[in-house]
Amino acid sequence: MRTALSAVLLDVPRAATIWLSLLGVMTLAVAGLLLRPRRLRFDAGARIRDAALPGPDERADRQRDQDRWAGEVAVAADRADATARRRRDEWIATQDEAEQAWQAYEAAEANVRRLSDAAAMPLPQTPRTPAEYADRERWLHRAALDAYWRRELSVEQLSDVFAHRGWDPRLHPVEQELMLRRAVRDHLFAQQRAAREREQAAWRAAELAGAAARSLREEMIVALLPPAEERESLLPLVGLGDADQTRDIPAVVVGRAPVPA
Repeated sequence: MRTALSAVLLDVPRAATIWLSLLGVMTLAVAGLLLRPRRLRFDAGARIRDAALPGPDERADRQRDQDRWAGEVAVAADRADATARRRRDEWIATQDEAEQAWQAYEAAEANVRRLSDAAAMPLPQTPRTPAEYADRERWLHRAALDAYWRRELSVEQLSDVFAHRGWDPRLHPVEQELMLRRAVRDHLFAQQRAAREREQAAWRAAELAGAAARSLREEMIVALLPPAEERESLLPLVGLGDADQTRDIPAVVVGRAPVPA
């Protein structure tokens, strides 16, 4: 009897140690569940999201496609930049032409005003002989031809001078020169308007080319950025351990407002 009791007493510390160990493991497990409940929770949304996201091979194919697209956009952007620079140079050239045409018109207008003042004075009297009329006609033709070679008259205006359409070769040379200066002024004014229209058209073309170049540059920057991964869940599932998102609705007492005494 004493031997059996001694054997039991000897096994008590060992059994207590085993029970204490099991109790400690259970305590740690319960504490882990209470402190980190999400670690042991089955997240169905995460599983579905991981299954729906592309795999490594598909991501590699997408990256190659994006790199190829970025290269094509970069080439197009470089060409657009070159076109924009060329359009801008053309606009600057037409702007200079318009400025020169305006200066030429102003000089012609000043000549017309000067000759108008001179023609208002009494003209010198010359004998009206056939030789005098022939000299006046030759002078008119020569002056008109010189103005044409200086690009101050158009072909149509020169033809009118030689055909005497609207021109009287018998007039005094001062009057003929005044008419010729007026014709030059009108022609230069038409050239100035045409140059101004070309300058405006070149400016619009330069603006369009610049906008296209900027758009392609922005698209190239977007193409060079790394693709954004899809982080959102395809099925917005609510976690099992989420807090209750409902809230109590305050009770509203329906009735008459208290009347102050």
